[in-house]
Amino acid sequence: MKKSARARRMERRHKRHRGGATLSLTSLMDIFTILVFFLLVNSSNNQQLPDNENITLPESTAKQLPEEVLTIQVSGQNVIIDNNNVADVREVLESDADKIPALVQELQRRSERSLPVGNPEEAKKLGRQVLILADREIPYKLLQKVMVSCNQTDYRRISFAVLRKAQEEGS
Repeated sequence: MKKSARARRMERRHKRHRGGATLSLTSLMDIFTILVFFLLVNSSNNQQLPDNENITLPESTAKQLPEEVLTIQVSGQNVIIDNNNVADVREVLESDADKIPALVQELQRRSERSLPVGNPEEAKKLGRQVLILADREIPYKLLQKVMVSCNQTDYRRISFAVLRKAQEEGS
């Protein structure tokens, strides 16, 4: 049987477009799922301070959020850096020294291991940043020894962690 011109034209057209690409939705869904989880995990912009039940932070009306820096926790029993007990508070208060030798040694070790942020000359002049989480009931003498120990090393920019107080409507 002889084919018409229209049938031959349609047959040629079907042969040309027969091998079209297909889209695999399963692979796309996997990629989007991974992308959503990645964005959820990395989108958190608030810094979580270390949780220590032995420390009760003082309250303040601070408006500036803390940066991600080295954290020193000072409770009624211990001085802690990154969950490592550095010194016992009782021994520190009984000593006559102005600084805490174990804390100075640990801060110097950490300073030698990490690279300065930004311009090295400016970082050396200003010093590194450290955040102190101190219980509100500790004696000032202990806090002063921690600060002097930080000043003995490159950690001269000292900040204190506080709890943000809820502001009243009138202020």
